[in-house]
Amino acid sequence: MTRVRPLLGGRSSAVHLLRGGTRPRETRVVLRRYVRPEARGEEPDVAEREARTLRYVAGAALPTPQLLALDATGAEAGAPALVMSLLPGRAVWAPEDTERWVRGLAAVLPALHATAVPPDDGIRPFSPYRQLRYDVPAWSRRRRVWEDAIAIVHRPPPGPRIVVVHRDHHPGNVLWHGGSVSGVVDWQSASVGPPSLDVGHCRWNLLSSRHGTALADRFTAAWEQLTGERYDPWADVVAVIGDLDGARDDPPPHAAVVADFLARAVAELGGDTG
Repeated sequence: MTRVRPLLGGRSSAVHLLRGGTRPRETRVVLRRYVRPEARGEEPDVAEREARTLRYVAGAALPTPQLLALDATGAEAGAPALVMSLLPGRAVWAPEDTERWVRGLAAVLPALHATAVPPDDGIRPFSPYRQLRYDVPAWSRRRRVWEDAIAIVHRPPPGPRIVVVHRDHHPGNVLWHGGSVSGVVDWQSASVGPPSLDVGHCRWNLLSSRHGTALADRFTAAWEQLTGERYDPWADVVAVIGDLDGARDDPPPHAAVVADFLARAVAELGGDTG
């Protein structure tokens, strides 16, 4: 008999834990189905791409789910789907030890970015999340900052180092068990691009979840210390403008913090902060 339980997360898909058999030989796996029609319409090969990425990052020096089965068209599952191994642990957004948490989030990235870049038919190259429109938010009092940021996003990404990036790196996709990172999940957005992309995406999620700019900067400093690399604020701009459609008409609750965050990145890139 198989028992089914929904798992938290998975905004782009339905994720369930499947349990079969009895202890001590109980089998537990994760089923992920891309059930949202809009997601399948934009990326009809999303399950196949994630499966290809999971096969590839299985050789990286970090814990990732093992791909067990793929239903690329949804012929069996009713929607494009994957079956993966279950990793121990849970996502943490409110840690008891903030410093260990920040360093753990940062330490995931060097292991991933050290993975050899796959051939052209492997993981897709980075491109900014496309927005329906690129109008400056009507509520913004710093129009020039947004105009410069939008222009920056449309430029070619900086080089020269190109690596495999998770592209959705944030606390919700990092599992913890026994005080240590036990897994990295949700690989459907993986790309090949500058390493700062993963840092910037996590910075933006820390800011958006009200952890604030100071914690985002501590995370960045931990990554720079671990890698000896310098963070490129271009990735801050990419992250903010990647959410432009959702913020264009109504200001977020932390609109002033977002404006300052974006203005600082634009200034560091030589733009206008007025």
